[in-house]
Amino acid sequence: MDWFTAPGYWLARLVFQRALAGVYLVAFVGAALQFRALIGAHGMLPVPRYVRYVPFRRAPSLFQLRYSDRLFAGCAWTGAALAAALAAGAGDQVPLALAMALWAALWLLYLSIVNVGQTWYSFGWESLLLEVGFLAVFLGNARAGPPVLVLWLLRWVLFRVEFGAGLIKMRGDPCWRRLTCLYFHHETQPMAGPLSWFFHHLPRPLHRMECAANHVTQLIVPVLLFTPQPVASYAAAAVVATQLWLVLSGNFAWLNWLTITLAVSAVDFTRLAGSPPAAAAQPPPPWFAALVCAVTALVLVLSRHPVLNMVSRRQVMNRSFDALHLVNTYGAFGSVGRVRMEVAVEGTADPVPREDGAWKEYGFKGKPGEPGRLPRQFAPYHLRLDWLMWFAAISPGYARDWFGPFVERLLAGDRDTLRLLRHNPFPDAPPVHVRALLYRYRFTTWRELRETGDWWHRTLVREYLPPTRLTRARHPGPGTG
Repeated sequence: MDWFTAPGYWLARLVFQRALAGVYLVAFVGAALQFRALIGAHGMLPVPRYVRYVPFRRAPSLFQLRYSDRLFAGCAWTGAALAAALAAGAGDQVPLALAMALWAALWLLYLSIVNVGQTWYSFGWESLLLEVGFLAVFLGNARAGPPVLVLWLLRWVLFRVEFGAGLIKMRGDPCWRRLTCLYFHHETQPMAGPLSWFFHHLPRPLHRMECAANHVTQLIVPVLLFTPQPVASYAAAAVVATQLWLVLSGNFAWLNWLTITLAVSAVDFTRLAGSPPAAAAQPPPPWFAALVCAVTALVLVLSRHPVLNMVSRRQVMNRSFDALHLVNTYGAFGSVGRVRMEVAVEGTADPVPREDGAWKEYGFKGKPGEPGRLPRQFAPYHLRLDWLMWFAAISPGYARDWFGPFVERLLAGDRDTLRLLRHNPFPDAPPVHVRALLYRYRFTTWRELRETGDWWHRTLVREYLPPTRLTRARHPGPGTG
């Protein structure tokens, strides 16, 4: 079965698997550290309540069978330990079947988390990690050559990530066709990074070049992934370069790093790595070959919906078409905001709240707050609360399910919720009232930065949530007027 394996890609597989395990590690650690406040038994959107109304067939998960915070923590930390072991090369030190079982365990544990994560886990990179993680199960280890079919399936994922994102831009906001979207994007993106201010102030002709380069990388380069080497490697390198540019300019959790990981699998390292190990040239076990062929057929059948979505004029972004997230559709920033809004959450110990009272603002780790604080780099770590606060500022409807419970936990001084924040202005006792204000944020100019030291300038727009006490009969929710 010489056609079945590609021994020359042994180094590409090694790098891909180590990098993917690293992404898994970040995802599991983030889940372990944040879940109690978000989806724990006493969280804002508790898992036990969710699984009472959502059947197993719609959201397959170990937690459909039983849930406790201790069990969830055990699963998350177990996933982190397995990911760390695979990142260190444990998968190449065991028999092929056991290595596949380790990768399958990672996929099953993370699937169980995503399928009960609700709004907090509704991001496209969750499905991407699951789809790529599923294929990694069948990529083999050092005791077998890399299967050609799985390598092509990984390129198929990368093609859909890039090409889908390119199509949604060309069909969406006209500023992408006018090459002007990056006049605004670096300022209005969900979570700015430490270099975003500088990217925003690049000359406008360079922003137009960025847009044009983006279209080339997402609409033309992905097609070249399916061409013979070395063209496919050059295409993969172009994807890597573009993704590193995005890493420098913002915080997009592990989306960029996972895309880079996918691109690595398409690179032919033969000239660098030399001859492959003897094991990589051996015929695969018949059961392994049969399993890979069956999985390939399954993926091709399930690809129907993503393909129809890509060619549709009503293309949607980041959607799973099956409960196992095996084959999904991707895309980002079909529309780009021109104005950045942010919700500031404040509390006061005053028994009677006054507009000019002693209000103190809670500090978030990633989202903009104090104008003088330089945005930090958190990616590939995912600050889920901070990301959803960006959506909440766009429309209160995005926060209807969780913003009220969030405020209640601030009023109660909930320890797990406060751990999600950078700064708690009420360390001794929780506030009596909490309110939220909506601000318009913009990056300062060079002159303003020199004169004030502020990276942001903010202007009050309106009240987002009126002063709220814990004793209110109904759950508080963000205002609409």
